[in-house]
Amino acid sequence: MSPKKISVGIIQENPIVGDIRGNLELAKASIEHLSKDAVPDIFLFSEMFITGYPPEDLILRDDLLLEAYEAINTLSKEKPESFIVIGYPKKEGESVFNCAGVLRNNSIITEYKKQELPNYEVFDEKRYFEPGTSSGVFEVNGFRVGLSVCEDIWHEKVIKQLYEKKSDLVLNINASPFHLDKIKERRNLISRHSSYYSLPIVYANQVGGQDELVFDGTSMAMDSDGKQIIQLEKFKEDHKIINFIPQKDGSLKSDKQETIPDDEELADVYKALVLGAKDYINKNRFPGVLIGSSGGIDSALTAAIAADAVGPEKVRTFMMPFKFTSDMSVEDADKLAINLGIKHSVIPIGDIYDSFKKSLESEFEGLDPDITEENLQSRCRGVILMALSNKSGDLVLTTGNKSETAVGYSTLYGDTAGGFGVLKDVPKTLVYDLSKYRNTVSKVIPKRIITRPPSAELAPDQQDSDSLPDYDTLDKIIELYVEQDKSKQEIEQSGIERSILDRVIRLIDFSEYKRRQAPLGVKITARGFGKDRRYPITNKFLK
Repeated sequence: MSPKKISVGIIQENPIVGDIRGNLELAKASIEHLSKDAVPDIFLFSEMFITGYPPEDLILRDDLLLEAYEAINTLSKEKPESFIVIGYPKKEGESVFNCAGVLRNNSIITEYKKQELPNYEVFDEKRYFEPGTSSGVFEVNGFRVGLSVCEDIWHEKVIKQLYEKKSDLVLNINASPFHLDKIKERRNLISRHSSYYSLPIVYANQVGGQDELVFDGTSMAMDSDGKQIIQLEKFKEDHKIINFIPQKDGSLKSDKQETIPDDEELADVYKALVLGAKDYINKNRFPGVLIGSSGGIDSALTAAIAADAVGPEKVRTFMMPFKFTSDMSVEDADKLAINLGIKHSVIPIGDIYDSFKKSLESEFEGLDPDITEENLQSRCRGVILMALSNKSGDLVLTTGNKSETAVGYSTLYGDTAGGFGVLKDVPKTLVYDLSKYRNTVSKVIPKRIITRPPSAELAPDQQDSDSLPDYDTLDKIIELYVEQDKSKQEIEQSGIERSILDRVIRLIDFSEYKRRQAPLGVKITARGFGKDRRYPITNKFLK
């Protein structure tokens, strides 16, 4: 008599890198939680769950590898009647593998080693792992279940192997970080594989922030005809059981199809920024955050994200006015704080600035004022925020966006002083869109902040447009040059004026030394600055 079904419990959780004991307890708790209503045949966890992902150079430590494998053996005792599929590293001889293990009844019955190791963008798995050479298949209720790990699904080879091994169902465990359009890319890819090979695929992804990376979760399953039948929450821990029923032709199909919510790009990006900030602050045990509030749109959006991430009671903003600060900036910064319910203080920098100037009088004698004096204002503010951080233990959030970071429109040890840049990978045009989106949830950012021309207010009547091209043009150049690696000649064909293009590219290349000294921040584009784009500072390939 043929079995009635095979059930898979998807566990979408937020492990912490290096917290092996904590991740083990999280795995146990997730199994118990999912088992309250029904015990699935398979508990499906994400890639490298037991160590968290990415563990980076922790993988080079033998003590971590040993502890991780001991934890896996402990977990194998947890639910003897069910199969547990989970990711972990394993050392064999001098080689380390990225494994998906199948645990049952106090043993590891199958161990699949990831074959396709990503070594691009933020990934450098070939630094740590050796690739596996064979497929992994195990039997559940008389059905053959194939294993794959993250990058494997992006290649034809592995899915074809599992098809040729007569798999009835494919499991894919992941630690796939978010960026714009990534969810759609995954969905289309999995659907294409499912329909082509007539195989249902269950895709389990990690959720949570890890330094600059944010994992969105969005675990899903596709039926054998390529139709999406289930999707877990985006940017949240979630658990769901899906049942596959044998058909007359011997294939497996789901017993139900859920309604899949439409993608909302702005909402997804905003949630990614909130989760990235939340986990960086909480996982590193900062009691709260401090933000320099200028009355401008970048600091306003940063404050809104921070309040949504850790609660308004843990957020403090500081307006640090100078003689060039407009009254409306002071008013808008105060109104923003009231709207968000956060504590706000005003600390004028005039006396501090004058003291610095007096100390430098002899060195500056005979020299005309220039950008040095503008930068000194910013550095006064940086000193204040870092002093407050030292005293309280709170983390300073910088407020610079990707457009400014790209061209060096920032002051080292001034507005770059801090521990985490929430908007580091957010282009200025997207800052405006996200601010408008946040106000659709609740109106917290004063309208004038969104509508007024952006200004650093470091000189009389100063506007960003005095120093930079319009942000639509600037962001287009950054997208093409930084994210797509287009040449100057290719970009020029898009209609951008050559003189503007020359200037922007020169600024991008020259500003690498600044970016190396700026804090990390949440990655939300296909290619951000940092791990994604590693350009040499000392570099004569300047076009």
